[in-house]
Amino acid sequence: MVLVGSHGEKDGLNDDAVLDYRGNPVDKSKTGGWLAAGLILGCELSERICVMGISMNLVPYLVGDLHISAAKSATMVTNFMGTLNLLGLLGGFLADAKLSRYVTVAISAAITSLGVILLTVATTIPSMRPPPCDEYRRQHHECIEANGRQLALLYVALYTIALGCGGIKSNVSSFGSDQFDVTDPKEENAMIFFISRFYFGISIGSLFGVIVLVYIQDNIGRGLGYGISAATMVIALAVLLCGTPWYRFKRPQGSPLTILWRVLFLALKKRNQSYPSHPSLLNDYENRRVPYTKRFKCLDKAAVLDDDCAANTNKNKPCVVSTVTQVEEVKMVLKLLPIWSTCILFWTIYSQMTTFTIHQATAMHRTVGSFVIPAGSFSAFLVITILLFTSLNEKVFVPLARKLTHNVQGITCLQRIGIGLILSIAAMVGAAIVEKERRQRAIQKEIKLSAFWLFIQFFLVGCGEAFAYVGQLEFFIREAPDRMKSMSTGLFLSTISMGFFVSSLLVYIVDHATKKSWLRTNLNKGKLNNFYWLLAALGFINLLVFLILASRHEYRTHLPIKPESREEELKSLNNEMIEDVEKKATIQSLKNIEP
Repeated sequence: MVLVGSHGEKDGLNDDAVLDYRGNPVDKSKTGGWLAAGLILGCELSERICVMGISMNLVPYLVGDLHISAAKSATMVTNFMGTLNLLGLLGGFLADAKLSRYVTVAISAAITSLGVILLTVATTIPSMRPPPCDEYRRQHHECIEANGRQLALLYVALYTIALGCGGIKSNVSSFGSDQFDVTDPKEENAMIFFISRFYFGISIGSLFGVIVLVYIQDNIGRGLGYGISAATMVIALAVLLCGTPWYRFKRPQGSPLTILWRVLFLALKKRNQSYPSHPSLLNDYENRRVPYTKRFKCLDKAAVLDDDCAANTNKNKPCVVSTVTQVEEVKMVLKLLPIWSTCILFWTIYSQMTTFTIHQATAMHRTVGSFVIPAGSFSAFLVITILLFTSLNEKVFVPLARKLTHNVQGITCLQRIGIGLILSIAAMVGAAIVEKERRQRAIQKEIKLSAFWLFIQFFLVGCGEAFAYVGQLEFFIREAPDRMKSMSTGLFLSTISMGFFVSSLLVYIVDHATKKSWLRTNLNKGKLNNFYWLLAALGFINLLVFLILASRHEYRTHLPIKPESREEELKSLNNEMIEDVEKKATIQSLKNIEP
């Protein structure tokens, strides 16, 4: 069965073959396409409903019901979200190395369902919460905080959800794109449309989570709200399994992480060996799949053919010597890391929309007529802005940029990231100004500022995500090696993960450095606006570093068309070697000239 099969060619099929669920070559008329991709999309839709419905309304529950401080509550949420995205790397590794994308998504959906059911239980049983606390005791910090036993089930539930959702996030989009044949122009266009609809679909799921489920959690009961989330994931899993006969499958081809550590290990092991006179003498140079580059040349030693590798049998042993293709793929990954590091702070700023901004909403005027808007539902502004500007990007901004720049892409992926970083800085400046005004009115006039003023930071961060999310995802997919599709998604998810973890670290540092004077549960006694100013300053420094690194980044190039015959290729290599020798001779002759 291809569903659990790993690589191997004992059945006469190569590793890149596209198969049906029985392990036979696919019949394109009966498998794949929009039907299969749509069934797969249900898992990601349910994942967004679960995650957004939980994360965007978790701080009010931790502060209001469990009586945990605002700073600690924010850290709990950001650690949960950071772990969720980091586990995307594990999900991608398992899918590539052994399980396949289908099996990984199915198992992950089952784990997520279990986690949300546990969360439903944790928030429903009265003994899992401390005694209620009135407003007077809350103002004087006399509420009894939830103890370790009461928090144990909550932690188990949250990190079970993180484990499951990480596996879904890193594989569901790739498995969906596997349902289209990119060599068929008609199916390729369908895949491009699927990717755009994919993002739109998960945004609809996010809206349902932050509007409908958050309202149910606050006004009817968290048990029912989380129960609905669990039901949607169970239904999505059932739909995924029922669609098995219509899917197209690809065998796991081994994890790219294995290639990474192997190349690094061999380069270190052979560090004392000399470089060959020409790159064409490196192992498997003539069969390389990507252009040879001189950057990170020290890694070339992993592909050096020493005496132990002289025999043809040893050339094909990856534990003895790497190929030029493998070395170049590792170089391509290393080239991504500088830009990767500057993308982290955007998600640190984004994480404030799920923590302190929601906590701000609880202290602001949220009534429209007789209806009280749940604090977590204000994050709908964020999702709506993302939806709006994602559409505007493709319909207005990109076509306009194409006319102005005469570039097919219109806006390059690095330019998109840069715009996103600028907007995130503006969001923190706006957030700081709004919080200062809110606090002054609350203290001096005892008037609650309208929570709709939070629209400023939600709008700017939403605009920024519309640029940064697409730009980062496109950057990692385009610039990463072709056979590292899941890993490129994992790299993208790791920037989000690190952003949330950096937020937790900053909260810890600020809380201790200011002796808990900035980040208080009672916002009127704290100085949250200073924390926002700190993020804006860090964002500006990060932007300068990004601009320097982006200006030096060299976009990936593709291998030129191969010569028609082996003789032409050898002739081309010979000419390269002659030119190289002549160049070295010229340099040496210049050195020998007396000044």
